[in-house]
Amino acid sequence: MAKRIFQLLLALCLLTSSLWAVSDPFAGKWKLNPSKSRLTDQMKVKAVGPNKYALIFSGDNVETVTADGSDQPALFGTTLSVTVEAPDSWKVVRKTNGRTEIIGLWKLSEDGNTLTDSFTGYHANGSSSNLHYVYKRTEGTSGFPGTWESITEQVNSTFEILILPWQDNGLSFIYPASEMTKSMDFDGKDYPGSGPNVPQGYTSSAHRVDEHTLQMTDKMDGKLMDTQRIELSPDGKTLTMTVSIPGQSKPNIQVFDRE
Repeated sequence: MAKRIFQLLLALCLLTSSLWAVSDPFAGKWKLNPSKSRLTDQMKVKAVGPNKYALIFSGDNVETVTADGSDQPALFGTTLSVTVEAPDSWKVVRKTNGRTEIIGLWKLSEDGNTLTDSFTGYHANGSSSNLHYVYKRTEGTSGFPGTWESITEQVNSTFEILILPWQDNGLSFIYPASEMTKSMDFDGKDYPGSGPNVPQGYTSSAHRVDEHTLQMTDKMDGKLMDTQRIELSPDGKTLTMTVSIPGQSKPNIQVFDRE
């Protein structure tokens, strides 16, 4: 009898969960469609001393590094290293707790006005993704110091997001590859992210614009990191995230297909 009751309760819980998921149109498993997505980027490099540089990858977040190949303290509990492999070639590596997260291989063109970045991200689950950026110089005259804006926007890797109901009216955005979860209600309050690779002080907030549109904001220690407009297609099969980052003139467009 006890076993039957348990099985009945389990079935009711699964049914309730299923109905709850259906009730929110955003809930489901989503996979990035690289052919429809576009990523843009801007970065700044400034010489601040002998073989020493200030790097800005977003907004006014400055990281100062001596280009000697050593791991040095950087933003959000990470380390950053820059290795000068040749006058026209740099290797940039970011680590968290000793684990390599990003490797960027930078190469200057002969005229010094174009920079290519073979960018590889290493996820906590052992997978990796690669992007190939091409930047044009908008400030500066020679070498790597200057302001660089990407002119290629094609995405050549993919990842998945799982969106599940959370508490009464909220949602959880789960990123399996990076072992990161953002759970929040739609009341505009800041909710902490969770997962072994989420830095302390990382929060997200959101509100519903309408039934098929969400507006989300990510912060680090109260400082704006990005805003995301998340739109569901009328047929519920496509999810589009327009990600705006401070200091960048164009947003990133990520298009996901429902699985």
